[in-house]
Amino acid sequence: MSDMTRSTGRHAMPLPPQRPSPAAGRRDRAGARNPVAPGPTGTSADGPPVKRRDAFFDNAKYLAIVLVAMGHAWEPLRGDSRAAAALYLTVYTFHMPAFIVISGYFSRSFDASPGRVRRLVTGIAVPYVIFEVAYTFFKRWAGDDPTYPISLLDPWYLTWFLIALFVWRLTTPLWKIVRWPLPIALAVAVLASVSPDIGDDLDLQRVLQFLPFFVLGLVLKPEHFQLVRRKEARILALPVFAAALLFAYWAAPRMNAAWFYRRDSAQELAAPGWTGGVMTLAMFGCSLVLVACFFAWVPGRKLWFTALGAGTLYGYLLHGFLAKGSRFWGWYEADWLHTPLGEITVTLIAGAVITFLCTPPVRRMFRFAMEPTMEWAFKHDATALAGGAGTTGAEATRTAGSHRRGGRSA
Repeated sequence: MSDMTRSTGRHAMPLPPQRPSPAAGRRDRAGARNPVAPGPTGTSADGPPVKRRDAFFDNAKYLAIVLVAMGHAWEPLRGDSRAAAALYLTVYTFHMPAFIVISGYFSRSFDASPGRVRRLVTGIAVPYVIFEVAYTFFKRWAGDDPTYPISLLDPWYLTWFLIALFVWRLTTPLWKIVRWPLPIALAVAVLASVSPDIGDDLDLQRVLQFLPFFVLGLVLKPEHFQLVRRKEARILALPVFAAALLFAYWAAPRMNAAWFYRRDSAQELAAPGWTGGVMTLAMFGCSLVLVACFFAWVPGRKLWFTALGAGTLYGYLLHGFLAKGSRFWGWYEADWLHTPLGEITVTLIAGAVITFLCTPPVRRMFRFAMEPTMEWAFKHDATALAGGAGTTGAEATRTAGSHRRGGRSA
């Protein structure tokens, strides 16, 4: 019975609050039935509620960034290994969409207030400038291209995600007020895929073609994540992933992998214009299915790598120097790397490196570039508002940050 029905009498004594059942406690510890959305989980020593990180999202971000690093490690092996090519296509179908969905989900509270805009600048715009310049000098030095220009309008390699996230977050208030946000975002993506004149400025093709995944994250609710984390979903995910790998194995020598990068229009890929719309919708559907399967197998409890989920942006940006350096310096020229044993070795090394780059010591070392405070750059009223808003939005603007409500994620 509820407390209301047990205390309806005039002289009824108030009853103590109900305690959760042992079964509920077990479910909570296992993480299988915990609500996905972060929320108050207790009270601090001074009284105000505090928020707890949800292990599910930290686990998802860590596992996704490991797949990103492995995908980059497999790229030079695709020409000699059809299996590596199949794994590459499968992973590229869902790893960045999964990051973007999480980013959208934790951007729902973005309201363009001064504090949140300030965090967007320090958490996204400033790191974009820093790493765009750093990558440029790295390419000049390691890539033996001394004339390669610095261009903040033409993101190089991994920095496209930062500028895309900056644009997506700025448009969040718009997607929150339109009646059909996801269909409109899909229409925008389709139009971009058939528009070869968009150009390379700010990598707008990627910004627009990946937009539906961000908008999808904005419209998702905690119960949607609970749905894909059920036992039935985990069981179903296995044959779906197996079918995806088999299809990728068949498609690897027949399909242009550039479709998965979403950085070109159909015409730029030497395909008829109408195929852009078809491929955009088809790949969105495939990505959505595999993202759901990926989330189904993400653990909901705290594990040894859970804390690393807060540092995935560090791993994402820093591993780019090694990923590109491996090509510049000819690391893949060794014949043994193109054998099954070499491919396995490369995969394990990629996982170990990206794990190290997400650790707290690395984050402390590079925090000046990733999370600058820049108090000197803002008016005092904006600074005060940012401080008053607490940390709820401080990490939502990153691929790898926290998943507090409105927090940085990717």
